[in-house]
Amino acid sequence: MLKNKGIRISMDGKGRWVDNVFVERLWRSLKYEEIYLKAYDTVAQATAGIEQWLTFYNEQRRHSSLDRHTPDQVYYNLPSGLPLAA
Repeated sequence: MLKNKGIRISMDGKGRWVDNVFVERLWRSLKYEEIYLKAYDTVAQATAGIEQWLTFYNEQRRHSSLDRHTPDQVYYNLPSGLPLAA
């Protein structure tokens, strides 16, 4: 199905560490900046807290790797057709 739609897998090689580095950084930030600090009592509290943190992360938190822009600023201001990373 992927090949019929012209979709290519982004991994350069099976098991390359660099493929997961961005997601691992996100999870590390989420754990240390939100989850470990709050010690939620219920799943509902955890869901609400994580949702609020992800909104902050994407809309307000500036990232040094994005030239001090937020992910939303970078994503929504990209000219059409350009990739996010070179």
